[in-house]
Amino acid sequence: MSKLFESLKVGAITLPNRILMAPLTRCRADENHVPSDLMATYYAQRASAGLIIAEATMVIEGNSAFWKEPGIYSQEQIAGWKKVTDAVHEKGGLIFLQIWHGGRACHPLLNHGAQPVAPSAMAINSEVLTPEGMQPYVVPRELSLDELSEIVSGFKKAAENAKLAGFDGVEVHGANGYLLDEFLRDGSNKRTDEYGGSVENRARLMFEVLQAACDVWGSNRVGLRISPLNSFNSMVDSDPIALSTWLAKRLNDFDLAYLHVMRSDFFQQQSGDVLTPIRQNYKGVLISNMGYDAKEAEEAIAAEQLDAVSFGVSFIANPDLPVRIKTGADLNAPNPEAFYFGSEAGYTDYPALTK
Repeated sequence: MSKLFESLKVGAITLPNRILMAPLTRCRADENHVPSDLMATYYAQRASAGLIIAEATMVIEGNSAFWKEPGIYSQEQIAGWKKVTDAVHEKGGLIFLQIWHGGRACHPLLNHGAQPVAPSAMAINSEVLTPEGMQPYVVPRELSLDELSEIVSGFKKAAENAKLAGFDGVEVHGANGYLLDEFLRDGSNKRTDEYGGSVENRARLMFEVLQAACDVWGSNRVGLRISPLNSFNSMVDSDPIALSTWLAKRLNDFDLAYLHVMRSDFFQQQSGDVLTPIRQNYKGVLISNMGYDAKEAEEAIAAEQLDAVSFGVSFIANPDLPVRIKTGADLNAPNPEAFYFGSEAGYTDYPALTK
């Protein structure tokens, strides 16, 4: 039998296959960041994934980095997400929620004029889509020490709300140049206090957030996503291999459900092999992501380089991706113009195989 279709014990749950759905921002929530009924349809269509990891979801109000991304801080949002989890569970699926703070990737025009916050006052060198069109990112305000406990509390409350919404667990978003990643990598963290400088200090906030989530769920229903090489959102680290190796060793202390690693860089500005040192040093379930097709995923799992693969674009265009892989069927072509924003077009209208 194909390795992709072997079950996998991930913390407290057993996945029916190793074809996971990566967290994918699709911006189909409403103006108040409440998950829509359309989102329930979308996720239910993809319930055959071994595990769905739902899109980046705001833990604290006023920290929007996209337009119409979901939140998990209000009762309306909890109710909206409950429709999603119920729909997925009715189809026999499993779903984690990715909990997230946008950090310096947020913008005043998305947050009623509020200045974004970050470990250090350094702006992203790019632009973001706002209600007033594309706008340059602004210089964020450096977070004070006493504010960091509020960030941790926000993540903990989000984890509690995710449980109320019926999720099977949570994934802490520590990747792609958002707040926790901004603290972790030395290119964006220039602090000189106990949250900056050494790698242990830079990882402190991420570890505090992980512990808070574990306190709510138990560590066996908490995952973490990292992207040591990704330059997205003007990110860089002086030694991503050393960072990855150190993290892999220290994360063993948490006994997480899994570690989810983005193996490369969107823009090919940084290169290197982070998976090998992570696999050598991390004792738990390892999930990898970015650019895999079914053949490479199968080979990597068979070679014990990792335990599962999360697919992104393939799941956007193919709601029944596992059965397509299993039968060797052709894949639908994605429509990038509909990746972000819009309605059902390019979202819930991709065809499944006919029976």
